[in-house]
Amino acid sequence: MIKIKNKKKLFKKIISWSGLFFFGLATFMIYRQLSKYTLEEIQDAVIAVPNKNILYACMASFCGYLALSSYDFLALKYINHKIAAWKWMFAGFIGFAVSNNAGHAVVSGGAIRYRLYTRWRVGAVDIVKMVTFSGFTYLVACFALVIIGYICSPNHVVSSVASPLLNWGILIFSVVGLAFYFWGSMFYKKPIVIKDIEFNAPTPKMALAQVIIGSADILMASLVLYFVMESYIDIPFASFIGAFIIAQVLGVYSQVPGGLGVFEVVFTNLMPEDENQATLFAILILYRIIYYLLPLVISGIVLFSFEFNLAEKKNLRKTQKIMKKTKK
Repeated sequence: MIKIKNKKKLFKKIISWSGLFFFGLATFMIYRQLSKYTLEEIQDAVIAVPNKNILYACMASFCGYLALSSYDFLALKYINHKIAAWKWMFAGFIGFAVSNNAGHAVVSGGAIRYRLYTRWRVGAVDIVKMVTFSGFTYLVACFALVIIGYICSPNHVVSSVASPLLNWGILIFSVVGLAFYFWGSMFYKKPIVIKDIEFNAPTPKMALAQVIIGSADILMASLVLYFVMESYIDIPFASFIGAFIIAQVLGVYSQVPGGLGVFEVVFTNLMPEDENQATLFAILILYRIIYYLLPLVISGIVLFSFEFNLAEKKNLRKTQKIMKKTKK
């Protein structure tokens, strides 16, 4: 019995510390993406974009991560658990800053959330439910935005991502998937049991909130890239958003950090041939700095400050206990 308890404690510690491991992995992945460029090239890419565009892109990135943090707010409502607003915003921001860069969001973002939420008395089973629910939030938002993307995106952009047959397949799958999800939220009342964990269908109101919040997240991410790209290329936002949505969805589900490679395929077809490489290079560099690198740096400072503060408090409590024992 004691051995089983020790194994459980060890397993929990491994999961908890793996959150810091994935933060390190995310840092390494963003380093690999940017290390092939010299500091001069990065500086030139930043200088070439007007300051106001950089400011707008940073604001859109901030709003995007605020929307991402709201995934955790919805997930907590799903499991009927209340915690202070700063806690779910804190966990959501750091979790997504890491998973956006490290890839494999369920594992990397889940490990971060486990480390944080267990300290705030959220059980391991409920954390699994939260991570799963957040995954569906992104999925249904993708369904909704893919449908919009196919309406907005020019045919030549759509066909640049995949074959026409596959594109129609993605569209039909999105329509059916979104309709099925809302049907389940309205009519399916039985819990779904997966490995002894019960998942209930969300209410229609919550399903709609998932679509809205998830769509806001993707829309803000698209604005970051659009504001950077606007100074280089004159393209209507309606055309751009369709291409971005398709590229974003394929990039996320390919599990390639930052969707690296997918954007290149789409935007090569958007840009004039005589400036493809130089323009694409500058756009993607600045986009990755604003939407991936800066949030990761900020989350790192906040996370390690938080961990340091907890360690200090723990040491202080130990010191106080020792002093009380000595006095006795």
